[in-house]
Amino acid sequence: MRATTTNLENHRIKLLVEIDDEEMNQAIDAAAVTLAKQVSVKGFRKGKVPKNVLIANIGGPAVLRSEAIRESMPDFYAHAVAESLIDPIGQPDINIIAGEEEGMLSFEAEVEVRPQVEITGHRDLRVTIPSPFVSDTDVESQIDRFRETDAILKDVDRPIVTGDLVTMDVHVQQIATDVEPLDMSDFMYTVGSGTITEGVDELIMGLKAGEELKLNGNVGNGVVATYELKLKQVQERVLPELSDEWVEENTEWATVEEMRDAIVAQMRRMKIVEAQMSQRDAMLVALGELVSEDVVPEVLVESETSERLHDLGHRLSEQQLNLETFLQVTNQTPENLLETLRQDARRAVRIDLAMRALVKAENLEPTSEEIDQELEQTAESMGVTPELLRTNLRDTGRVVTFNAEVAKMKGSRWLTENVTFVDPEGVTIDVELLRSDQSDGLDA
Repeated sequence: MRATTTNLENHRIKLLVEIDDEEMNQAIDAAAVTLAKQVSVKGFRKGKVPKNVLIANIGGPAVLRSEAIRESMPDFYAHAVAESLIDPIGQPDINIIAGEEEGMLSFEAEVEVRPQVEITGHRDLRVTIPSPFVSDTDVESQIDRFRETDAILKDVDRPIVTGDLVTMDVHVQQIATDVEPLDMSDFMYTVGSGTITEGVDELIMGLKAGEELKLNGNVGNGVVATYELKLKQVQERVLPELSDEWVEENTEWATVEEMRDAIVAQMRRMKIVEAQMSQRDAMLVALGELVSEDVVPEVLVESETSERLHDLGHRLSEQQLNLETFLQVTNQTPENLLETLRQDARRAVRIDLAMRALVKAENLEPTSEEIDQELEQTAESMGVTPELLRTNLRDTGRVVTFNAEVAKMKGSRWLTENVTFVDPEGVTIDVELLRSDQSDGLDA
């Protein structure tokens, strides 16, 4: 086989492919085996028809050659892609230009390839992630949660504040529906929890027992309801005094100091894990935003969307669910779901293009040794030999794709080392902290 490339406009490439006689004869023999299993010839069992008899019964050598070309064209194209090291992202337009009936087979294949974009600003990225630092406020809030389990309720005659427990009668009437009103007596509501409807906490604060409140709120699916609240009793939670005696009697620790130290250690681990979990996604999203929407090929977006939809269907099938049930449970329409998947797909494509651009900008292309090492590790995880995996990649035209994945892994490591991570307050986070599961104490 011989394959040459010509660059066209709009990120398209033309492949000129010539198939030598040896490859063509192999394709003809393979087609003969396939047809022999399909054609019935008197005196012969299926699959046992000699080649010359088969040719005579199907209309001559030209028919067999035509079938061989049709059957082997996907492999011819895949091998040409692998040999020329192009990165196609769409289906090719193939046109046979010679050898369809005899002589050397040659064909042209025009296909859209992945655009190579350039990015700037990747060395100056500041990425916000959840704070891994434990503050005094964090610790005191957690201690108060323990104390709240032993709190007592005390009636108060003052304006309502966040955290108060309000006993009320509730009347809910949906607007423009035939649904019967909902009435609840002596409903106990913690101010600030937001469990009644949006906006109730802002309106209820400052009121007192004996007053009434009326507001409209959304009950879901675009339905609006009128809420009427009669405030009957307001109570505040009185927390027990924090002392060694109380800690020993009500917790697993013996002293306030032990309790505080344990909470700090636990929260530190949790916060670092939370920061670590968001670190990679946050930096990749920030990198992807360096790529303009204008250069994102729609064919890649649609392909990624289809793949995500297929993966979703597979996961639902494993859980013995169907798409219709999933849409009902998640309160989505098919259009909403598809748009969400498409947005996620577009973001993923931008990240992919940006990472490839970063690899090129920072000269991070993998060496042959690095590719071989990753290929061996991948083959081991798949339970096959490196030689078999290498052959499969070549035969399916995925050599460029595999090499790109190795390059992007290097790019991701570079990005982790060079991005500036900050917490929501803008405080810089030492990347070394995110590699460990400990820090030195109260950090902020």
